[in-house]
Amino acid sequence: MIVAGLMTGTSADALDVALVDLEPDATGAELSMRLLDHREVDLPPDLALDLLRLLEPRDVPLSLVSDVDGRLGRFCGEAVATVLAEAGTGCDLVVLHGQTVRHDVTDGVVTSTWQLGQPAWVAERTGVPVLSDVRARDVAAGGQGAPLAGLLDHLLLAGAAEPVAALNLGGIANVTVVAPGADTLAFDTGPANALIDVVARRITGEPRGFDRDGLLAARGTVHAGLLADLLAEPYYGLPAPKSTGKELFHGAYLDGFLARYPDLDPHDVAATVTELTARTVADACRAHGVRSVVASGGGTRNPVLVAALRRELGADVPLTTTDETLGLPEGAKEACLMALVGWLAWHGLPGTLPSVTGAAHPTIAGRLTPGAGPLRLPAPLTTSPTALRVR
Repeated sequence: MIVAGLMTGTSADALDVALVDLEPDATGAELSMRLLDHREVDLPPDLALDLLRLLEPRDVPLSLVSDVDGRLGRFCGEAVATVLAEAGTGCDLVVLHGQTVRHDVTDGVVTSTWQLGQPAWVAERTGVPVLSDVRARDVAAGGQGAPLAGLLDHLLLAGAAEPVAALNLGGIANVTVVAPGADTLAFDTGPANALIDVVARRITGEPRGFDRDGLLAARGTVHAGLLADLLAEPYYGLPAPKSTGKELFHGAYLDGFLARYPDLDPHDVAATVTELTARTVADACRAHGVRSVVASGGGTRNPVLVAALRRELGADVPLTTTDETLGLPEGAKEACLMALVGWLAWHGLPGTLPSVTGAAHPTIAGRLTPGAGPLRLPAPLTTSPTALRVR
């Protein structure tokens, strides 16, 4: 079955599209994944800027929300149609994650999660069924709705001889801990690029700027006082499962700390928030006895952040990427995750693990929008795969 997975993360800079061929073995215990194509499609500047407006913790016109929902849906439809045409293949299902604009948490309980990107536009443009809204059912079952990557990591790292963490460095950092004889855990550790991007945009004056190659942080020095203040954030001390987002880690949040240090050089701020990411990720890994880390996401392209992570983890905890360890391009991983979630839902299988999200029970993810014809789902499978192999 060929599935197109579409993912836009909290950095809101591009759409990842992965065409994935997923096939179970004769027993159904092992699922094989073959990446047929992967593209990173830049969002149009005006759409990206409007998405960033929606990610800020402030009131916005409902007309903007509605407008972005339609524009993002149309953009996703055109993007996947173009990728399919250039790849010379069709697909059986499109999975549209959409752009998370709200992930509301009260006293550790997720009360709502909202992703924009109208799936009807994708179904109309491609003629293919679309699975969307993949987090809400887990939330309704008492879960965090995140990190969804926990299931993919659980299957990819099945059979690990010692505790290993799969780390994603997007806007928010999340880890999945797979250990022999223990339930798989996954949770958001805190900001990855979220605060780094805030500082980079202020230094460069570019609304969509980021710290390319870590050059901004490299020009600064970590400020011990600011770092200590940032590390006092209560979120870091909460037990898993837990999730967070830009509802917490945003520009105004950072400004509350910077007010105590009005003369701090912006490059020192960049160095400090980069160190914050490295420290909080390493602390989370140490707390669970992790012996190796396999990383993915845009943060792996920041050599200053990667060097800080290696230093904080220590020489006895190797840090590699999914490219090196699993044969899965780090930039394609989350779009491949969407394809996996879609394959599971199509076959009537849960797309989350209660040990990861905290839900009361496993749930089938998402809702389906028909393509050009009526929906024709296969008979549900009775058992879920226990391992996934990249081929």
